[in-house]
Amino acid sequence: MSTVLAVFLKEFRENLRDRRTLFTALVFGPLFGPLLFALMLQLTFKRNDTQSDRPLALTVAHAERAPDLVGWLESYGVSIERRDFDAAAAQQAVSGGGQHAVLFIPEDFGERFSAAEPAPVLLITDAADAYNDRDLGRIRQLLSQWNLTLARLRLVLRGVDPLLLAPVVVQDIDVSTPATRSVLALGTLSYLMLLTMLMGGLYVAIDATAGERERGSLEPLLTTPAPREQLIYGKILTACAYMLISLAITVSAFSLVLRLTPLERFGMSAHLAPEAALRMVLCCAPLTLLGASLMTIVAAFTRSYREAQTWLGLVLLVPTLPLIYAGITAVRPKLALMLVPSLSQHFLIMSVLRAEPLPASFALVSILGTLLLGVALTWVAGRLYRREALLG
Repeated sequence: MSTVLAVFLKEFRENLRDRRTLFTALVFGPLFGPLLFALMLQLTFKRNDTQSDRPLALTVAHAERAPDLVGWLESYGVSIERRDFDAAAAQQAVSGGGQHAVLFIPEDFGERFSAAEPAPVLLITDAADAYNDRDLGRIRQLLSQWNLTLARLRLVLRGVDPLLLAPVVVQDIDVSTPATRSVLALGTLSYLMLLTMLMGGLYVAIDATAGERERGSLEPLLTTPAPREQLIYGKILTACAYMLISLAITVSAFSLVLRLTPLERFGMSAHLAPEAALRMVLCCAPLTLLGASLMTIVAAFTRSYREAQTWLGLVLLVPTLPLIYAGITAVRPKLALMLVPSLSQHFLIMSVLRAEPLPASFALVSILGTLLLGVALTWVAGRLYRREALLG
């Protein structure tokens, strides 16, 4: 252990002198991710505020054919713009971006409406226009409400109880809390946190083999009396230390950012208290050994610093694959899934944000499973360091 610690201290001090690498690993990455995340949240909330506050507007083609419908919409604060579009011109106006929606009233609307027959209207929209999706939802809701009101009035005129139209009344009971609802907005937080943590030790792992070989210092290093595997263990330990520092800075930055983000205005809360932030760091800490050993193994097969950067850039995508799977399938935590590295850390991070701790067995399986896999890869890295082909 004395050799491992000596190598660790030497590598740790040397990397502290490399200001460019230190800035990238411990300043730019840990701070840029939270700041970008905060900016995205602010823009999202600002957009929602803008859509909520702006008046609802709708273009109606041939409004004179449905004066009652137009009056209903205006009574609910909808600003009506009357136009004389035909059906083709209305579709062209929406597809060309001139109008976000057009309600087209057909010529036979009044006749069919008076005869108590289904009277169609055309709501022409562009499903690819995400900016106006909230307004369109409100318009559809008003049209549906008007349709239901008319149906009930017709039943009353015919002496039929309109309650027959509602044999089942569904009452929504939302049991979510502000903390659990915050996960809807903070779903990518675990991805940014794990990615930034791994980037903290990226350059240390590259330098362990590819950098030493490119500088010509690898062969003299391996001729020292110290066992080769102990040398690489010390370098892996250094990468783990930088990953932990990067993780701590990232979690602290996220904690500060979430305090400054107005989640309460949208019925959410995600304040990371020091205790919760510490739990996040402890949950992700076992992944540092796995990430450092995996990147060291990949770097051992490269011949230059640039080649190692290319391959390890692809390796950084590996931890994101389980998170993509979880996002697409909306999978819930299970004991067997806690054996999957990065996915189990994602579950633990989300449980901290939701203030709903997972069972202790889940956390134990995640920690032990990730640590055992990291130890196995560290042993493989030590065996690779004993190969003479490493100097070739």
